[in-house]
Amino acid sequence: QVQLVESGGGSVQAGGSLRLSCVASGRSISDYTMGWFRQISGKERELVARIVTRSNTYYIDAVKGRFTISRDNAKNTVSLQMNSLKPDDTAIYYCAARHYSDYEYNSWGQGTQVTVSS
Repeated sequence: QVQLVESGGGSVQAGGSLRLSCVASGRSISDYTMGWFRQISGKERELVARIVTRSNTYYIDAVKGRFTISRDNAKNTVSLQMNSLKPDDTAIYYCAARHYSDYEYNSWGQGTQVTVSS
């Protein structure tokens, strides 16, 4: 398994930006789909964005046009650039990895808090 550590969370006003980073160790992420999930208080954790390659990405409708996921396999990192943040984006954000041979994400970071105030 790959170990994941997120950073970059914090507090920001609505309309602001944050960049989340996730550093992987233990194995190369080149054989993994990487995802960012979030858990809003009182709700189930949801997939926000995932990346296979630069041209193969997915975003939920709520963040399309505002968030950008990217990866650097050489540095074993994945990032989530979040612009035009809204109070509804307030959540704990998790980095996750799914090996191409697996059906589920089975490596998770500890999470990083993002708080957006109005």
